[in-house]
Amino acid sequence: MNIDMGVRLVKPLLLNCDMGESFGSWRMGLDAEVMPYIDCANIACGYHAGDPSIMRRTVALALQHGVTIGAHPAYPDLVGFGRRSMACSSDEIRDLLHYQIGALDGICKVQGSRVAYVKPHGALYNDMMADPLKLRAVLEAVAAYDPGLPLMLMATADDSAAQALGDEIGVTLWFEAFADRGYTASGHLMSRRLPGAVHHEPALVIDQALRLARGEALLADDGSSVQLAASTLCVHGDNDSSVAAVRQIRQAFDGLTQP
Repeated sequence: MNIDMGVRLVKPLLLNCDMGESFGSWRMGLDAEVMPYIDCANIACGYHAGDPSIMRRTVALALQHGVTIGAHPAYPDLVGFGRRSMACSSDEIRDLLHYQIGALDGICKVQGSRVAYVKPHGALYNDMMADPLKLRAVLEAVAAYDPGLPLMLMATADDSAAQALGDEIGVTLWFEAFADRGYTASGHLMSRRLPGAVHHEPALVIDQALRLARGEALLADDGSSVQLAASTLCVHGDNDSSVAAVRQIRQAFDGLTQP
């Protein structure tokens, strides 16, 4: 992606959002409200949230709005919403990814579509960013399923090691930034347990989204500046204020002019 490091956007960041995270009669998120404003839907595949009917309805909603569909696989942790690490071997990681990607891909197929990328969820996402062996297992699983599927992963201050691994295995990487999260000096997300880790005010979320889109540095938790090179921006739509923020981010991106 070619971004002017000044004040104007050359190409807008793709907006992605975690979707289909309801389960049975339990409802999570405002998928119908946020879907019209995003580019990519990361759809839960049943291990941390979602079930066959939720998956089918979320795929249909994405297709209705022309939104690209991605698989959002996780550790098998419904009770913990996929946010608890599990001691999975590389083989187990590959198996659980293939099981979940295949399930969503099958639901997409009967509706005339396909899974277009993969974004791991929660603890699996964080673990692969912290452990090169887990990242390799995830990349090899994606490549074995379909080497044409990109993997979405966290943009940090230094993406060179991840990029080298992606190049070695032959998987395209989509580096992702977050509009509503605080960052450390290394470009990693602050722990949710720390104050300032999650931005709740829409104005702060929109400001950070625009900074990322313009290629501007963010203020890290230690007061230093951190630069992220991202091609996609994660937004959330689990309450009315977050949906309003997504809508305003979309409007702001659409209003930025190209040089």
